[in-house]
Amino acid sequence: MKFVCEKLSLVNSISIVSRTVSPKSSLAFLEGIYIAADEELRLTGYNLETGITVRMDAKIRQTGECVMPTRMFSDIVRKLPDEVVSVEVDENYRVTIKGGVASFQLMASAADEYPQLPAVEEESAVRLPQNALRDLISGTIFAVSDDTANAIYTGCLVEAQGDTITMVAIDGYRMAKRAYHAKEGQFPAMSFVVPSAALKELEKILSDTEEELSFTLGKKHISFSLENATLICRLLEGKFAEWRRFIPAAAPIQLVANVEELTATVERVGLIVSEKYKSPVRCLFSKDGAQFRTVTTIASASDGCRLAGDGKDTEIGFSCRYMLEALKAVPTQEVTLLLSGGLSPILLVPCQTDSEKVDYTYLIQPVRLN
Repeated sequence: MKFVCEKLSLVNSISIVSRTVSPKSSLAFLEGIYIAADEELRLTGYNLETGITVRMDAKIRQTGECVMPTRMFSDIVRKLPDEVVSVEVDENYRVTIKGGVASFQLMASAADEYPQLPAVEEESAVRLPQNALRDLISGTIFAVSDDTANAIYTGCLVEAQGDTITMVAIDGYRMAKRAYHAKEGQFPAMSFVVPSAALKELEKILSDTEEELSFTLGKKHISFSLENATLICRLLEGKFAEWRRFIPAAAPIQLVANVEELTATVERVGLIVSEKYKSPVRCLFSKDGAQFRTVTTIASASDGCRLAGDGKDTEIGFSCRYMLEALKAVPTQEVTLLLSGGLSPILLVPCQTDSEKVDYTYLIQPVRLN
């Protein structure tokens, strides 16, 4: 195998696929990057759960395939001085990498035992803008559970129906929901759960652009295809909670807050909260404002924030971190807080003026106050 390509393109491709390479595996070949050169150059990383293949432009001088040692291959290519890289692998898998006057030799492995990524039929691919899927992921991924004992909640639920795709994450203490509404066309009805690890890698390779990607749902896997990259991952199995029943049917208290001001206030009173000194934020919602207070064994803090509406002197406690993560995911300048009482969840939803532009719901369970 022999090919010549641009250094920057190769560095970027290695960076993407290496995220799904197994750092330690009983199968040694899974610790490397699979490289195939035929009509095009393809690099693949695969850990038996998630795999990424990147296709890139290169001058193929000789076809072939091998498995490269990830760390060494990456370090060498990144440090090469020239803009063009030449890679040659002989029949004994001795690799020569050249860039400018620099030259390196290393050993690769045969690709005979490298597993093929699961095949997912592309006949019923669903298309949507990359930035839309990116917003769905970034707006929910922070609320997935890290409890592997209930693995279904370590991923995000994706539902498609009509012109809407909804993504939901739940960890038992909060819920994050974002929805995308297509301007035209309909999505086939489907529901599945994607592991958060795969979604985090997908988010990194998505662009903030209207360019489309496609995803195809298989029986046990899902495939996301971009122009030059494909990510395939195993779906999570199990029954996801009926998330709609967690949302209160009515919320008599509605308050409108400036997101930046409310975030800054919660951040300030949360400065004294840590893993060692845990304490909920105590909040008193009154007319046209709210007072926030935290108390730990070593410090206390209080602050206030302007709000539009009457909180009816409702006092509620909540996790500072959960509130901040929800606020930082809000894509609008203002947010509506919905309250039903001191022992009911806080809901963050769009204001009426933004409801046609964005669709999100963030739910935070209250913390019982002493």
